[in-house]
Amino acid sequence: MPLKAVLFDMDGVIVDTEPLHRKAYFQMFESFGADVSAEFYASFAGAATKKVCQTVMDSFGLKTTIEEMMNVKRQVFKELFFGDPDFDLIPGVRKLIEHYHENGIKLILASSASQVTIDMVFEKFELDSYFMGKISGADLKASKPHPEIFLLAAQMANEPNANCMVIEDSTNGILAAHRAEIFCAGYKSEHTHLQEYSLANIVVHDFEELRIEKLHSYFLTNS
Repeated sequence: MPLKAVLFDMDGVIVDTEPLHRKAYFQMFESFGADVSAEFYASFAGAATKKVCQTVMDSFGLKTTIEEMMNVKRQVFKELFFGDPDFDLIPGVRKLIEHYHENGIKLILASSASQVTIDMVFEKFELDSYFMGKISGADLKASKPHPEIFLLAAQMANEPNANCMVIEDSTNGILAAHRAEIFCAGYKSEHTHLQEYSLANIVVHDFEELRIEKLHSYFLTNS
């Protein structure tokens, strides 16, 4: 079956927002007088913003509200998002997106991020013209590793699952693609830590490895 559609995850594949979230959290902590250590911050991995704010407020006896803390964090994150000179697309991904687009491959964004964050990324890096659709997992009933988001993305591309490929960098995303029975390329970068890639059909370290001509042993690139 020929490759007809690529379903992109966003965070960790197109951009890496974790450094921005870290900077935003620490600026927020400082503004409320909370001296959070790197070790304490590491314990928040995977926790929702509300939970982080609650924990810090309780731990340091802060005289504020969770809502105030969350608002400061969101505002700082937005300022960093548009103003931090170090924040950019992951190396090589724009070239890969352009390559697929030039070769008539349909592109769908299937991310767990909020629609607001997705739209911010697409606006900042001018990606809308390459993608025929965007799906936010935050709007769905089930989240990764449930396969719903990739099944919907394949439907949006109007292609059978066998003609699609998912690009993912996380354990949950790879498992979601596996459960959707869609070919999955696991992208493993220097920033990737503690993720499980055993269920990915292929694992790559450079987006050059996902050019159409290099996928010929997995997909028949001619209809």
